Amino acid sequence: MPDTKKLVIVESPNKVKSIAQYLGDGYEVMASVGHIRDLIEPKNLPPELKKGSLGKFSVDVENEFEPYYVVSDQKKKTVADLKRALKNADELLLATDEDREGEAIAWHLVEVLKPKVPVKRMVFHEITREAIEKARDNTREIDTALVDAQETRRILDRLYGYEVSPVLWRKVGPGLSAGRVQSAATRLVVDRERERLAFVPASYWGLTAQLAPEDANAFDARLARVDGDRVATGRDFDDHGRLTTNARILDEASATTLAAAIRQPSTTVAVSKVDSKPYSRRPAAPFTTSTLQQEAARKLRFSARQTMSVAQTLYENGYITYMRTDSASLSQQATNAARTQAATLYGPETVPDKPRTYASKSKNAQEAHEAIRPSGETFRTPAELERSLRGPELRLYELIWKRTVASQMADAKGQTASVTVEARLSEGPLDGTVAEFTASGTVITFRGFLNAYEESRDEERNATDAAEAKLPPLTEKQPLSVRDIAADGHETTPPPRYTEASLVKTLEELGIGRPSTFASIISTIIDRGYVTQRGQALVPSWVAFSVVRLLEDYFGDLVQYDFTAEMEDDLDRIADGEAERVDWLNSFYFGSDKHKGLRRVIDNLGDIDARSINSIAIDDGVTLRIGKYGPYLEVADPDAGPDAPPRRVNIPPELAPDELTPAKAHELIEAPVQTDRVLGTNPESGKLVLAKDGRFGPYVTEADPEDEAAVDQKTGEVKEPAKTTKKAAAAKPRTASLFKSMDLATLDLGTALKLLDLPRVVGADPESGEEIQAQNGRYGPYLKKGAETRSLPSEDDIFDIDLPGALELFAQPKYGNRRASSALKEFDADPVSGKPIRVKDGRFGPYVTDGETNATIPRGETVDEVDFDRAVQLLADKRAKGPAKKPARKAPAAKATAKKPAAKKAPAKSTTAAAKKSAE
Repeated sequence: MPDTKKLVIVESPNKVKSIAQYLGDGYEVMASVGHIRDLIEPKNLPPELKKGSLGKFSVDVENEFEPYYVVSDQKKKTVADLKRALKNADELLLATDEDREGEAIAWHLVEVLKPKVPVKRMVFHEITREAIEKARDNTREIDTALVDAQETRRILDRLYGYEVSPVLWRKVGPGLSAGRVQSAATRLVVDRERERLAFVPASYWGLTAQLAPEDANAFDARLARVDGDRVATGRDFDDHGRLTTNARILDEASATTLAAAIRQPSTTVAVSKVDSKPYSRRPAAPFTTSTLQQEAARKLRFSARQTMSVAQTLYENGYITYMRTDSASLSQQATNAARTQAATLYGPETVPDKPRTYASKSKNAQEAHEAIRPSGETFRTPAELERSLRGPELRLYELIWKRTVASQMADAKGQTASVTVEARLSEGPLDGTVAEFTASGTVITFRGFLNAYEESRDEERNATDAAEAKLPPLTEKQPLSVRDIAADGHETTPPPRYTEASLVKTLEELGIGRPSTFASIISTIIDRGYVTQRGQALVPSWVAFSVVRLLEDYFGDLVQYDFTAEMEDDLDRIADGEAERVDWLNSFYFGSDKHKGLRRVIDNLGDIDARSINSIAIDDGVTLRIGKYGPYLEVADPDAGPDAPPRRVNIPPELAPDELTPAKAHELIEAPVQTDRVLGTNPESGKLVLAKDGRFGPYVTEADPEDEAAVDQKTGEVKEPAKTTKKAAAAKPRTASLFKSMDLATLDLGTALKLLDLPRVVGADPESGEEIQAQNGRYGPYLKKGAETRSLPSEDDIFDIDLPGALELFAQPKYGNRRASSALKEFDADPVSGKPIRVKDGRFGPYVTDGETNATIPRGETVDEVDFDRAVQLLADKRAKGPAKKPARKAPAAKATAKKPAAKKAPAKSTTAAAKKSAE
């Protein structure tokens, strides 16, 4: 029998090597690669269980919400390998992540592996020798309260999704989904767009003057008051364009007149007041999961998903501490490291006498208990890691390092000066008028933490209303000259759309979800098509409006922000052992004094008018409808008869919801209609050649000339085709899509005939005699010779390539560098595969490839924004995900891997009992 070792199971394979190195020869380290089992899909339940209370959710709602778990097909080999290793182990150490998810994974491992040796829980928040050895020597039991909380969350999400999503399928559209937290996040984005739709801009004018003392530089000042009345700025108006204060509104005429009067030599301009006060600014706290996502979005333009992916890599390779945390506090070790490094790099004077402490905003026990920081007792500087880290990893590490060091540095100090200037008019109709201008500026005299780092800020509304100026030394009553003065018009701005950073901030402020889930929440609402990205802004789709409206009208409590946040607090109480899983799920699903109950809501939905849910009134007689193939405008024709169908007008896909104003709607309605037209007659067949705009884009087709209903004999426009018999319909007319470079309005007959004649015969291979054809296919233009194919660089080459060119392409290897010219971008070799990286345009959009791994460029990112470092990161993320999951061919057997519902447990702390038994 081989020597026994202690078996250590971690989540990620990337941790295995480093942890094994720190633990030594007496340990075998293996990875579970995340969860090894999950709730089975109801369709895969054993037949005898599908008709019971388990059948709908794979959760027995009638028997203490007992879940039915199963090991996935993809993890069966992993489980087998772990069981094999466990046979030769004398102890099992579960070293999964220290959050709820990691605790649940550890519990599932015990349930499936059924170890007969002692089981211990080993937790650490950084992968360094000191941390791993400390975790090894200070093990604990599985925290069953955390397991209960995570299991409750999983069951809650299953109940919510499986009850609400089918309603969306029936009333809005197929393939939609509802999630407890994603629904609230979608509503936030939709509510902001509603605010923008309802927004009414207000116009106001002001003056900007360039003022200067004698023999000194000029400074900018803005008009603040006229005869003691404050001049209105953007902050004085509400979102409906109404003035909400007693400020004085200047229009263009009055502002221009006032500016002209101030320019007059008779006007006296002098400083009336100078104020100076000390300025002090504290550094930001070290990063939590939420603030890291926000700042990486602002400074690095990372998505939340990208931030967490890169942070995961840094953590697993020992560069930073655990990246899922609500805590902003630092350990004594980290505090000492940051203070020492700040003193060394920026001077002892930049470090305060006492260490700074930061209180955690979170009261739950779910997350790690230290902020995200560089690992170890001595921080490695970014310069020291330039050879081992590159691209996104180095940039994110540098951000974390700067923030951590700056958090232990002294306040920035300085002086803020503000000046008031009076302009007294003494001529014309404004004689005696006093116009007051103000300016302010801050001079930093001690930079402190600013030497290392300065936090970014989100976009602010009407931010141009106030600006700082560089002020020269000024004294009261000091005369000034007017170098220039201009009247400038302004318009209030609508609430800015959410960015990933501002949405994360709002989710955290409202208590919706947990920071560790924010990245997946945003990814989900984007992937589902509820939200798209326009630059950094998140723009809701019209489908999202329908989904949110249905949820608000029929599932009101479920999308209330306070209700969603309360559920998070309830999960925290379960995690703290203060509430019971079964009791809470009973209240949520069946109802209680506190909750109406999801089941009761579903049973009493009544009739839902799908047409109403998917309709939005834009103006009188103009309604937006969300149809099966997208949104469109429905317009009533007052000149048509009462039975005439309303006219439909397509909405450009690039038009954001807040841009569909009544004026824009009428512009679309009144725009010339692109009618189908006759290009001419095919001289070979005698059929009419028609140019049409269809559901999948512009195309050309043919029609029999004897079909009089096909063409208006007076105008030549194509009309609705006449009904045909089944026999006639069997002979489908030839059709061909236009190339991307072609315009339907300018297409001529000759080009249309060439399209209809595709595939084009280029010639015959002189050696084999096989015919070579050029054609357009599902994945783009290509050549075909027998079973062989070669891609063409562009669609135009279908018509342009000659036989020698085709033979040259076939002479090259099918894969390799033959299509270098068709790549959108080319980079150096990938550090993992060693193969050159290219950006290509594929069926589902642009993607990055090294010939082995393909990674789609995420929505919101353009090809121009993808550099070498980003390409490497995308490929690394795709490799980390592994191959796509394949659907199971048959229902998995419910043997030892399944948690059977037949075995009833005590109503309270069901998972606790099982876990304690397994951990003993």
